[in-house]
Amino acid sequence: MKPLLVLLLSFTISIITIKIIKKEYDFALSARIAMSTMLVFTAIGHFVFTKGMSMMIPKFIPFKESFVLLTGLLEILIALGLLIPRFKYPAGWALIIFLLLMLPANIYASIHNVNYQKGTFDGNGLAYLWFRIPLQILFIFWTYICSIRM
Repeated sequence: MKPLLVLLLSFTISIITIKIIKKEYDFALSARIAMSTMLVFTAIGHFVFTKGMSMMIPKFIPFKESFVLLTGLLEILIALGLLIPRFKYPAGWALIIFLLLMLPANIYASIHNVNYQKGTFDGNGLAYLWFRIPLQILFIFWTYICSIRM
């Protein structure tokens, strides 16, 4: 829920700011700024909640904490790429692939009731997926529209 709020709030602020500065709306740029802001916000979680996020990764995958830190760094790099016009297209595709690859971790975490913020197994469970999967689809659609299609 927090990433969605960050996305929508930063989009609103961006669209208003760009309108004031450029005297016209630039929805694609505002959407990329919002997505970048949200990615940096979620990347911070990778560094703050490393232990809990590593619990979202299936047991057979080694170096879980390193993997969590690496994906946080990747989110920051993609966020930067979305803001650089020359890199917005490949960054958009990289983000879409990243979002698709992270969905199994969210499903695994839901099945195992992982609460990544506490690092415990008392999370929302499968009910979480009723929100997370549509949210993931929204993020993919948002990224496609603002960085690939435009």
